[in-house]
Amino acid sequence: MADLMSVSEALARILEGIGQVEAEEVGLAQAVGRILAADLTSPMDSPPFDTSSMDGYAVRAADLAEAGIRLRVVADVTAGQTLETLLQPGEAARIMTGAAVPPGADAIIPVEQTDADWGGVPGAVGPSEVTFRTVAKLNDNIRPRGENVTQGQLVLSAGTRLRPQDVGMAASVGLARLSVSRRPRVVVVSSGDELAAPGQPLSPGMIYNSNGVMLAGLIEQWGGEPVVLPTAPDTHEGVRAVFEQALAQKPDMLVSSAGVSVGAADYVKAVLAELGQVDFWKMNIRPGKPLAYGRLGGVPFFGLPGNPVSAMVTAIVVLRPALFKLTGQADDSHTIRAVIGEDIPSDGRRSYVRVRLAQENGQTVARLTGTQSSGALFSMVLADGLLIVPEGIKRLAAGDAAEVLLLR
Repeated sequence: MADLMSVSEALARILEGIGQVEAEEVGLAQAVGRILAADLTSPMDSPPFDTSSMDGYAVRAADLAEAGIRLRVVADVTAGQTLETLLQPGEAARIMTGAAVPPGADAIIPVEQTDADWGGVPGAVGPSEVTFRTVAKLNDNIRPRGENVTQGQLVLSAGTRLRPQDVGMAASVGLARLSVSRRPRVVVVSSGDELAAPGQPLSPGMIYNSNGVMLAGLIEQWGGEPVVLPTAPDTHEGVRAVFEQALAQKPDMLVSSAGVSVGAADYVKAVLAELGQVDFWKMNIRPGKPLAYGRLGGVPFFGLPGNPVSAMVTAIVVLRPALFKLTGQADDSHTIRAVIGEDIPSDGRRSYVRVRLAQENGQTVARLTGTQSSGALFSMVLADGLLIVPEGIKRLAAGDAAEVLLLR
């Protein structure tokens, strides 16, 4: 395996040459799924004032040192309104959930703990005096100003993939637009006379092109904007035409599958040499040993293997980190430690083995999905994760523990 490049070295070389796309502002409705380009701090306290967490009465806690005290109700405070006058000793104000606590009040007593009966009628006028069946404690049922976040507090870090709750948080502090990384345009090219477009008749000797849509889906999932071009035929002119069309799309990244091995009809290598500078590597990885990486017209180029599982695993291992760096996205990959449920052979390369996960006797157990053929895409459909067999290991035994990269 001495002539094989380690996965770590290959990834380091790739990431060294990847920059970051520029930022753009988008409205909140378009922000979910985008990558935050800069740290987000709150421009205000949230909530911006003390609020009531209950329907009831705002009181001075000192007035209710014992149960049975009767207070005079001097005002109503509803959500969206404020009471400007100071609550005096012996006074209470009827208040609704979410309303601003009036000045002078320091506790809220729920209506259920009084003799008042609002009758469940919205807007009904309450009694002018109320007896309280409980004592009051300072700050009872009050949500203090800044309970959620305070002005200047870091709310979201740059590189965060924005979720609905993140966008809701931005709205709650008054932000209407967010600075996000521009979605990088990634052109996907497949090559091979044996490939038919899904939905078209399948002639003898041909197979459907699954790599194009699969890679496009991964790119979309990882924050890119995929552009899938028609399959390039196995001719020098046809391959060159498709790559020239790809460059005309003004992409931020180019990805192809197939044509990077040693087949006599693989014209991709020759065309890449004409249009840019590309290195051809053999990585110490299984599946997915052949990889081409370089630049075409200054654009980062990835030439992935043609077998579907090899293409997907290689994309996860090297394309995903590159796309994350391009967008400034924080790594959100997750690995867990699992017990192996059966013997797993390897050939000494770093292997990414497709496994299902199950809870057995209080521990997570990983079992093979079945065939580990690089052409068996159904094995990825069945997989919960990729169990990583380190370099130099030729067998993991049942009962051993290993890292599993979770698939999403």
